[in-house]
Amino acid sequence: MAKRGPAAVAICSTAFAALGRAQATALGYPELPIAVIPHPFGSRTRDEVRQLAEQCIGEIVRLVCEAGPRDSSVVPNRSSLTERAALIKVPGDLDGLYSLFRERHWGDGLPVVPPTTERVERMLCHSHRAATEVVATVAPGFGAATIERIAANAVLAGCDPEYLPVLIAAVEAVAEPRFNLQGIQVTTNPAAPWLIVNGPIGKRLGVNSGVNCLGQGTCANATLGRALRLILQNIGGALPGEMDRATQGQPGKYTFCCAENEEMNPWEPLHVERGFAPECSAITVVGGASGTLNMNTHAKDADDLLRVIADTMAHPTSNDYWTGGEPWLVLAPEHAEILKRAGLSKSDVKRRLWEQSKMPAGRMAAKDRLRTGDARRAELGEIGPDTMLPISTQPELIGIVVAGGPGTHSVYVPTYGNSRSVTRKVVCNA
Repeated sequence: MAKRGPAAVAICSTAFAALGRAQATALGYPELPIAVIPHPFGSRTRDEVRQLAEQCIGEIVRLVCEAGPRDSSVVPNRSSLTERAALIKVPGDLDGLYSLFRERHWGDGLPVVPPTTERVERMLCHSHRAATEVVATVAPGFGAATIERIAANAVLAGCDPEYLPVLIAAVEAVAEPRFNLQGIQVTTNPAAPWLIVNGPIGKRLGVNSGVNCLGQGTCANATLGRALRLILQNIGGALPGEMDRATQGQPGKYTFCCAENEEMNPWEPLHVERGFAPECSAITVVGGASGTLNMNTHAKDADDLLRVIADTMAHPTSNDYWTGGEPWLVLAPEHAEILKRAGLSKSDVKRRLWEQSKMPAGRMAAKDRLRTGDARRAELGEIGPDTMLPISTQPELIGIVVAGGPGTHSVYVPTYGNSRSVTRKVVCNA
């Protein structure tokens, strides 16, 4: 006799009903009762929310009473996902092919490269792992990311076959629990994974670390970031408007990738800072929440430079201040050199920025301050308007990489907050 689990009812607003149903189905509970209540809540007063609850309580009680216990023996059928990918016939002309991909939501709105058997096999030659090996299950749909499925999405994005090991390591990294891919995939924030490449693999593949490294024009940067996005969508199930609930999104959700400019970095590169040997190749994934903010300053004094960067970081709508996050900076080589010349190590810079970017909680909206009080009470105690909020729980969580070309422009990358970056080694075929 099948074991029966307890009954369950989900409660969500109209804006998230599609997400709730899609994820329930993906997790093997398609019959999950969902009580849907009107959206939004944020603009309502407490009295209005109370009235709304009174209107909806009857439906919630009905669903609870009618919901039968879940059959816990029913699990998602993922057997087909660990087999070789199925072959399908497609139109012979590009217009028909693109129409098919749009209908099936396999792309990102831009033209794609058909993942033919020949192209995928060429990609697979650059991994020693079996095509059916599962690298990770990808939230929020928890699809099985096999080596072959990663390769197929890499082809879709236009990657060269040699890029596959980097993508495999990136998938492993985003699946780490501390990255919080579930949150990043379904949030209303414009969150997007940012890929940072370190070590010899960056130069070998031509990943841009210099002029316009976060912009257009370099195949490796463009297609690596795009391929990861397609993996998150096609395997993870985060289709825009369904499980992906970003209010506006951001251009980084198409692609967000660069290499660190190690030759111009006056300090140890990111992967060495994180315990890897200099000759090792590595990929770091960061949960970037708000795209990039240009910091254009001609400051030549280290103290002055740190002051204006810290002041830029402190803004009251930042997830990092709400939760104690992991903000990132892309320092231009010229700015990094000014700080190094002043005798500052990377740790010194982090400590100074952490202290100088503290922000009075009173700059936040009243409701946001209450939310921050709940999130950071254990760390900071009771939070009032005069409480000085650090941007992260500790200075070491401020991420710093050196990248870009000539010019006095550095970049601030706020993050999702409830996410921690992950660095993984890139393993290439011998």
